[in-house]
Amino acid sequence: MIFSKERPFLLIGAGKMGGAMLSGWIADGVDPASLVVSDPNPAPEMAAFLRDNGIRHVTAATADLKPAIVLVAVKPQMMDVVLPALKPAIQADTVVLSVAAGTPISRFIAEFGNIAVARAMPNTPAMVGRGITAVYPNEAVTGDQKATIDELLKAVGKVVWLDTEDQIDLVTAVSGSGPAYVFWLAECLAEAGKAAGLPDALSRQLAEATVCGAGELMHQSPDTPTVLRQNVTSPNGTTAAALEVLMAADGLGPLMERAVEAAARRARELAG
Repeated sequence: MIFSKERPFLLIGAGKMGGAMLSGWIADGVDPASLVVSDPNPAPEMAAFLRDNGIRHVTAATADLKPAIVLVAVKPQMMDVVLPALKPAIQADTVVLSVAAGTPISRFIAEFGNIAVARAMPNTPAMVGRGITAVYPNEAVTGDQKATIDELLKAVGKVVWLDTEDQIDLVTAVSGSGPAYVFWLAECLAEAGKAAGLPDALSRQLAEATVCGAGELMHQSPDTPTVLRQNVTSPNGTTAAALEVLMAADGLGPLMERAVEAAARRARELAG
């Protein structure tokens, strides 16, 4: 690790994503004394977590912090306020890690100068240690800094490194926003069961357990999703009948393509 009590890891924003990552680091054995959280108004449960784990909390980043790493975990719409306020704490050798969608590396360079910056796109399963985070570093990020970022992010799930910054928008559209698509699938499946005649509570229980179980099976199995789908689809059976609808020319495939393109387009719009 390249951070310490004297040169801490500074987390800007302790909301759901920042809080999930913070919990993962503590569970992974990161020294609480090497962490500082800057949040003007943390939720009561987060304030209690910080207090119980001996993590320093400040309402604003100040020049005396001298962080080795800063993780910016706030909404993109807050950048015009957050980044100028953060500037006094940034040192020439500080590496800035951002998980804000739509905020390019150039925005941080314009604010802080030619420093090490890495953009990351995690997703909400990080809250249960099952996330996946894609990262793109600029050329100023050193090998040691990259190794530290990789180690930190692996505390909440898998990590992949990108070749180009523009891939971040596509990652946002697939894995960043993707959990919401899966949750909607569970909602739709439950509603379909209800429409077919199942009691509401039972249909929801079946749908949610099915989505969770299928995800875990896919996680544990060495087989691809295609093979898993084929394994459960008997010729001329009930699953095959349903898949004829879902895999039709106007079915789920084209719909998902349009959804991902819409999300990617919005990510590019946020970047300006």
